[in-house]
Amino acid sequence: MAVASLVRVPALKLRGLSALFTVEFAVPLALLLVVLIGGLIPFFISLPPAVGGNVVDSDLPLLSSGHLLGTDINGNDILSRLLQGARTSLRITLAVNLLGLVLGGTLGATAAYLGGLADTAVMRFLDVLLAFPPLVLVLAVAQALGPGEIHTICALSFFSIPSFARIASAATLRLREQPFVLAAELSGTSTSGVLLRHIAPNIAPQLITYALLGLGTVINIEGAVSFLGLGVPLPQPSLGNMIYQGQLQLSTAPVLVIAPSILLFITVLSLNVLSESLRASWSAR
Repeated sequence: MAVASLVRVPALKLRGLSALFTVEFAVPLALLLVVLIGGLIPFFISLPPAVGGNVVDSDLPLLSSGHLLGTDINGNDILSRLLQGARTSLRITLAVNLLGLVLGGTLGATAAYLGGLADTAVMRFLDVLLAFPPLVLVLAVAQALGPGEIHTICALSFFSIPSFARIASAATLRLREQPFVLAAELSGTSTSGVLLRHIAPNIAPQLITYALLGLGTVINIEGAVSFLGLGVPLPQPSLGNMIYQGQLQLSTAPVLVIAPSILLFITVLSLNVLSESLRASWSAR
């Protein structure tokens, strides 16, 4: 322990909380909070059904009584479906990025720290996965698994886990020969201890920033997969399958496409701007 005490482990910090409270950060955060809060509204306020509506009330126009955005061809309330669809898409996106962050980050950091054959084998396998265009790979896996929320999460994880692993690997390789890591090894710290106490805290900024940026990317890909009928199956709404369903009535009821498209655009833009703001806020160690 005496050797380790001679070297100070760098600590991560932000350039003050005030650095985050800028227009570039506050505006997308506010928009994202609106989307998140909107997805929770059905839990607190009684809204018309998003699924299993009355066909007698089908194709109602905007501002109809009891249906602010009207209804679809099946009599389902469009506003309710929009809120539930946003919640579904965000739930899938968060699960995919969490899997990528935990599994990919652990795999990449461990392989890079151990080095040798383990690192070579893991990285070459990830290179093979990353060689495929992301959407093509996800569609192939989704087609094999079939539609469904859990299957969609598994399919999208084939895109997220390799990306997180590569970032964790590159960051770990830069840290592996740093004095504070060598000091920890000389003091007898186990491999898991070095990874958890010294490597993980120092690669967290890159992984967290990429996770935020990845939210926007994954929700876009989820929308594309559901749009093609390989993601969340109807009648359960997601932003992607709502756009797919609405295209059939684009000329008569454009709100069915415009509303989920706008919500998807706002969500992705907010996540991308937030991730860039967070990346810029990390100070040099």
